[in-house]
Amino acid sequence: MAEIIIYHNPRCRKSRAGLAYLQEKGEDFTIRQYLKEPFTKEELREVLKKLDVPASEMIRTQEAEYKSLYKGKKLTEEEWIQALTEHPKLFKRPVVVKGDKAVWADPPEKMDVLF
Repeated sequence: MAEIIIYHNPRCRKSRAGLAYLQEKGEDFTIRQYLKEPFTKEELREVLKKLDVPASEMIRTQEAEYKSLYKGKKLTEEEWIQALTEHPKLFKRPVVVKGDKAVWADPPEKMDVLF
């Protein structure tokens, strides 16, 4: 059985909703608080590959860091990966990974495709 990981920020309402939904499923999973334990570039590339989206699609554009540092800029994939490793708060959440697939679970029901 594939390991399930939820990339979670406990201060985020959407992330807490995703965690609660995952708990209701009754599956065993690991909580990764990625603000306390930031992504490595390699790990982030792996998650993006499983999500099947470019890094730019996982950017929270309403965050102050985005507005002050990146708004209006054309960054390469590698530059967005660098931005997300330096400013993990910019990463959309929650993301749930199971095996070789991942989903941005907003709304939480999106994770149903993994089960």
